[in-house]
Amino acid sequence: MALLPRRRGALVCLFLLMTGSFLYFFSQLRHWDTSLRKEDHPWGVVPRPTRQQEEPAISTTATVKGPTGPSSTSTPPRPSSTPPPSQKTLRLGHIPAEPASSFHEDTQAQSTREDRRDAVREAFRHSWSGYKTRAWLRDELAPLTGGYQNTFGGWAATLIDSLDTLWILGLREDFEAAAHAVAQHVDFSRSEQTEELNVFETTIRYLGGLLGAYEISDGQYPILLEKAVELGNMLYAAFDTPNRMPVTRWDWRLAAEGNLQEAAEAVLVSELASLTLEFTRLAQLSKDARFFDAVHRITNQLAHAQNSTKLPGMWPIVVDARSLSFAEDNTFTLGGMSDSLYEYLPKEYMLLGGLSPQYRTLYEKSLQVIKKRLLFRPMTEDALDILYPGNARVNESHAVELDPKVQHLGCFAGGMIGIGAKIFDSPQDLPIARKLVDGCIWAYESMISGIMPEILHAVPCPEPCHWDREKWYSAIANSINTAAANESERQAAETKITEDRLPPGVTAVDDRRYILRPEAIESVFILYRITGDRVLQDKAWIMFQAIQKHTRTAIAHAAIDDVTVPNPPKADRMESFWLAETSKYFYLIFSEVDLVSLDDYVL
Repeated sequence: MALLPRRRGALVCLFLLMTGSFLYFFSQLRHWDTSLRKEDHPWGVVPRPTRQQEEPAISTTATVKGPTGPSSTSTPPRPSSTPPPSQKTLRLGHIPAEPASSFHEDTQAQSTREDRRDAVREAFRHSWSGYKTRAWLRDELAPLTGGYQNTFGGWAATLIDSLDTLWILGLREDFEAAAHAVAQHVDFSRSEQTEELNVFETTIRYLGGLLGAYEISDGQYPILLEKAVELGNMLYAAFDTPNRMPVTRWDWRLAAEGNLQEAAEAVLVSELASLTLEFTRLAQLSKDARFFDAVHRITNQLAHAQNSTKLPGMWPIVVDARSLSFAEDNTFTLGGMSDSLYEYLPKEYMLLGGLSPQYRTLYEKSLQVIKKRLLFRPMTEDALDILYPGNARVNESHAVELDPKVQHLGCFAGGMIGIGAKIFDSPQDLPIARKLVDGCIWAYESMISGIMPEILHAVPCPEPCHWDREKWYSAIANSINTAAANESERQAAETKITEDRLPPGVTAVDDRRYILRPEAIESVFILYRITGDRVLQDKAWIMFQAIQKHTRTAIAHAAIDDVTVPNPPKADRMESFWLAETSKYFYLIFSEVDLVSLDDYVL
């Protein structure tokens, strides 16, 4: 995800007149950083027209280059009926802690912070050097063997995704070399990858990376925006379907040849609804309203469906993008396959300068349900007052069941709710944000490696909450076949605790890996910037030291396979977000608070 700038108190609305009554607005924003990493139409009531019958929907045609040159021309989508926003500029809530004295530090504290910052910078340079010397212009470095993988089209995903981090860390020579490589060697009209393109991954890693780098460098490298527009035009063709919902797993070569395409009947909701920030910022910078119109149609469908899912207020993991049905799946989560849908709602509100209330409405409605149905306090030995987002399932009797499944991906929620508390003037939500952040910190600290796994299960603890070992044993025993083991419930639980190395309060570690993810440190960083609490810096340093200890290789940094053992085995994989996001958040939490201010950037 990339970082998008916003100007407080100096936003200018630009109206773009399109066919019919469509008015589109731009927010003139100053900066953008690459961690960017999101009425009604009676769908299903009026018969859906075929592609040949449908009225054109965009004001210009977009020629898309295929693997061997220009080919298909996408038909323009109908103008949306989005109402014009108020012209009154809204002043967003002040993000950093108030008063600013919360960040005052003495000489010793400054020296400690700078030493930590420099250690993060050295770790980044170590991994970047490995990528530069062994996998240049490839998508990913293999950090054990020194090989490479092209997993996202072969357009140098790590290079492009990491551009803004290079700039933020002051590595200007490396930034210039990488920007030059993009200009000379990256061609989005060609790819060696034969499988379908993941539109969501391509958008967040490439489009977000290019736009973030263009903005963080103050537009000094116009080729980055040119490449973003080139890629945006290609991705826009994925929306060339009868109902204008994108094909999320996209055979772009067939599209380039002019073949008919339809959105899929089973789509991960995050992949459908997490294109908003990048496409909106591309529209603002290029002054081409097609990009905003394309993603705003998706937002309108989210709004249309929000109150009619099996858990009204939230959207299920899987939706039917072809018939626009959101009412079939019964599982709801802030974890994988849904996470960024919710994350993007307050961020899009900020990116648009608060001029579109729709995103606030979607966020606040969903948050009510999240607080009631998903958030739970886990039982810990110290009776810590922490929270996690679990999963909710709606059974055949329409009852909502909590699955206390804790995902590293869900750790973004603390930062999201913290930002929401500030920009929507909801101070009652800030303690919730902090408890979610503290929950993810506890998950790190509870593992012998000091690193949180991808997925674990915990024991919900109703109020008044206190530690109950027998209840922990019972929850573990309920997850296994104690009769087959010919053991008592207690014996079975103790055996599983020993064999699976379960910390107190954890009933299962479903996925033992750590793949260098950023979500936990992202939220720790955001809450530090909001509260000024230096304890969060100390917690971040402990997290960083554990990650350094267990993931560093002679070449770079590697994912690990099992965080429940003292010396976790490493995997030959380093995803681009290690350099693009995880390293960036660690660096920023130990940097001066005006470096990439959350008053100026949407991260």
